[in-house]
Amino acid sequence: MAIKPGSFEAIRVWAKAADRITLLTFGSMILCSLAAVTVAIERTLALWNLAETSRRLAEQVRRALYRGAVADARAACQRSKSPLADVMLIGFERLGRSSEEALRAAVERERQRMVLSLRGPLWVLGTIGATTPFLGLFGTVIGIMGAFRKIGESNQAGIQVVGPYIAEALIATAVGIGIAVVARPVINYFQS
Repeated sequence: MAIKPGSFEAIRVWAKAADRITLLTFGSMILCSLAAVTVAIERTLALWNLAETSRRLAEQVRRALYRGAVADARAACQRSKSPLADVMLIGFERLGRSSEEALRAAVERERQRMVLSLRGPLWVLGTIGATTPFLGLFGTVIGIMGAFRKIGESNQAGIQVVGPYIAEALIATAVGIGIAVVARPVINYFQS
């Protein structure tokens, strides 16, 4: 019975025949792709919740300040778990005790601190986007070396001898580049 290309059985047969370095390379790229998806989902959920809580807090503070109830606005910030609350609290703490310029500078410093904290694990996406093409290139080199090794063992250089190794090399390149092509736009989106 012939094995259908791309089937689970074909992958199992390939994995049994592949050397350890090839399996490690492909395994590393699969782990990178899983890590990228995990970080993207985590950041999406975190920022989605942040947008909603920040919007609600801003609305509460705006209403309180329109009524002239600075204490109520400050209390809303103290109750909130939104990172925006920390920025607003810095403003409330400095209000009336510092010059307007010092107040703006303090709020800006806190805003920058908040933005840095919101980046969270985005460095993982950057690392994956930068390294997976090199993992793919490494897999390419290993595949080509396997083809040369097979030529030396069999003293033949036909496509039947080197074809599987060349295909493996090209797949490694495609996987590495594919992961990076997905990871880079995702990190760019979250950093914008």
